[in-house]
Amino acid sequence: MRYHVNGQQHDERPSHRTPREPLLGYARVAREVLGGGLTINTLPDNMTHLVEDAGRYYSWRSFGPDDQRTDELWVDLNDLEHGQVRMHGILSNTHRQAAKVALSFDFPFYGHYLRQITIATGGFIFMGEVTHRMLTATQYIAPLMANFDPSFSKESTVQYLDNGEVFVVQWERVRLHGREAEGAYTFQAALHLTGTITFSYRDIPLPVEVISSTEHQVKAGLSDAFMVNLPSPQSSDAQRRLYEYHRVDIDTTKITNNSAFEFTALPTCLQHDSCELCLSSNLTSGCTWCNVLQRCSDGMDRHRQEWLDYACSEEAKDVTCEDYSKGGPDSSIDPSVPSDFEVTTPLGPLLEGPATETHTGVIAGVVAALVLLLALTLLALYINSHPSAASPLNILQRRNSYWPSMKFRKQGFHSSYAEVEVEGHEKEGIMEAGQC
Repeated sequence: MRYHVNGQQHDERPSHRTPREPLLGYARVAREVLGGGLTINTLPDNMTHLVEDAGRYYSWRSFGPDDQRTDELWVDLNDLEHGQVRMHGILSNTHRQAAKVALSFDFPFYGHYLRQITIATGGFIFMGEVTHRMLTATQYIAPLMANFDPSFSKESTVQYLDNGEVFVVQWERVRLHGREAEGAYTFQAALHLTGTITFSYRDIPLPVEVISSTEHQVKAGLSDAFMVNLPSPQSSDAQRRLYEYHRVDIDTTKITNNSAFEFTALPTCLQHDSCELCLSSNLTSGCTWCNVLQRCSDGMDRHRQEWLDYACSEEAKDVTCEDYSKGGPDSSIDPSVPSDFEVTTPLGPLLEGPATETHTGVIAGVVAALVLLLALTLLALYINSHPSAASPLNILQRRNSYWPSMKFRKQGFHSSYAEVEVEGHEKEGIMEAGQC
C-alpha cells in the first residue's frame, strides 16, 4: 500500500498477523530498511517464542456495555466543561495522513516523558520521536488501528482536546476505506497526566476480526521501541535499527459498542533518581544504576544507545552504591564526555606556566594590534591620494560574486503517513496549512 509523506509516496508492507495475539517481545526480525538508513525490526508472523505480557509496564482492564466504568471513561467532547475541542481540518478531510500535535503537559509513556505526539487518520497515535514510513509498526497508542478514510464523508472528523490534565483524540464516524457502506466507527483514546491511557468505543459496526489487514495493519494496544546504531557490513557508516522491546495487544473480541479499556502505568526503573532507590525499591525489579549517566534502567528503554555507549551493564557488575559514594568505579566521570576520551583544557599550559609568560603574551598582542592599526591608516591615506584606486569593499563584493548560491533542502525521515505541519490558522474548523 502507498502513503504520502511530505509529497512523496512510499510502500508499506501489511502484517498478516491476527489481531488477537497478546505479545511481549524484543525481537530483531522481519527487517524493513527505511529512508535515512533506518532499519525497523518488527515481530515475526511466527509468535511461538513470545510470551504473554505479565504487566511489566501497564496493567489493564476491559469493560463491557453493562459496566458503569464504561460510561465514566468516555469523555464527552460536547461538554464544554472538559475544555476547548479542536477539529483537525486536514486529518478530517484526508486519507492516510498524520499530524504532529504538541501536548500541554509531560505525558509518561513507558516511563519516558513526551511533549509531542502524532495523530494518524488510521485510528492510532504515533508516539515516536523519529518519523519514518512504518508508523504502524511500533511506538503507538492504538485504540483501533485500521484503514480509516475520514475524507469519505463530511460527517467523519478527527478531533482532539487538551485541558492540561487529559489529552483526548476522537475518531468520529470514520469509515473503512473500500468498505464505507458497512458503517461508521466512533472511538477515542485518552492520555492522562498520570500516565493512564483509556480506549473508549461508542460505535463499532463490525467485529475487529473481520477487518482486512491486506492494505493496512489492524491492531489495538500499545507498543514502544528503542533505536540503536549498529555497524553496517556493507559500509563504514553505522545503521540505525529500531527494536520493539514491548507490546500490549488487547483482546479485540471485547471491542464492541459501548466498551472500554483502561491501562494503568506501572512504576519503571527510569523514575528512580538515586542509586539507593534504583537498587532497593520494591516497586520495580531488574533495575541497574549507571553512575556515569546518573540513570536507573533495566537497559530496555529509549536510552538504550547511551546505555551501550557508556557500557553501563559492565560498570554495574559487583558494584554497590557505597562504592560510588566512596569514589569507586567511574564515580567522577563527566557523563557529557564518553569514557574513552580524556578531558583536556586548551588553556591549561598557559595557566600553569610562569606569570612572566602570560605578561609576554599580552605585550605581543598589543604590539600586533598597533601594527595592524598603522597598516589600515596607511591604506586609507593611499586611497584618498589615488581616487582611481578600487575600494577594498568593492573588491570584496566582486570576489563574493564568484561564490555560487547554495540552497539546502531539508530531507527528513519518511513516514508511512503524510506528515502535516500546520503553518496557517483555523477557519471554521478547517486548518489552512502550507505545503509540506
